[in-house]
Amino acid sequence: MKKIYVIRHCEAEGQPPEAPLTERGWNQALNLSNNFSQKNIERIISSPFKRAIDTIQPFAEAYNIKVETNDKLTERVLSSKNLSDWPEKLSNTFDDMELKYEGGESSQEAMERIVEVVEEVFESEYDNTIIVTHGNLKVSI
Repeated sequence: MKKIYVIRHCEAEGQPPEAPLTERGWNQALNLSNNFSQKNIERIISSPFKRAIDTIQPFAEAYNIKVETNDKLTERVLSSKNLSDWPEKLSNTFDDMELKYEGGESSQEAMERIVEVVEEVFESEYDNTIIVTHGNLKVSI
C-alpha cells in the first residue's frame, strides 16, 4: 500500500517564492526530519519555493534523497489584489469551490493541480513519498 505524506512548509519569513525559513522554521524542519526517520521514504516532491525546499532539505540530506520540484505545488494565489479581508475571502473559496477572485485561482483549480501530482505518485514505482507544498494548496485536497 502506497503512502503519501503531504506537508505544509515550516514557518517562513514571508510569502515571496524566495522567502527563507525563520529560525523557528529551521527547528521545525529538523524536527520533521527526525519524525520521518523511520518511514522508509523513497521520494520527495516539493514546491519550488525556497521555504518548501528548505523544509525538507535536512531530511533529504540525511537520507540522501533528491528533492524533485514541481510547479504544480506552488503557493495558491487567492487574488492579484491586496485583500484586507483575505481570511474571509479564502474561507469563501472553500464553501464555493469555483469562486475565484481577480487574478487568483479557485479551490477547484488548485485541487486539480495537486491531484495530478498525487495521481502521478500513485502510478510511480515508489511506495513512500513526501509532498511538500503550501497551506492554501494543501487545504484544497
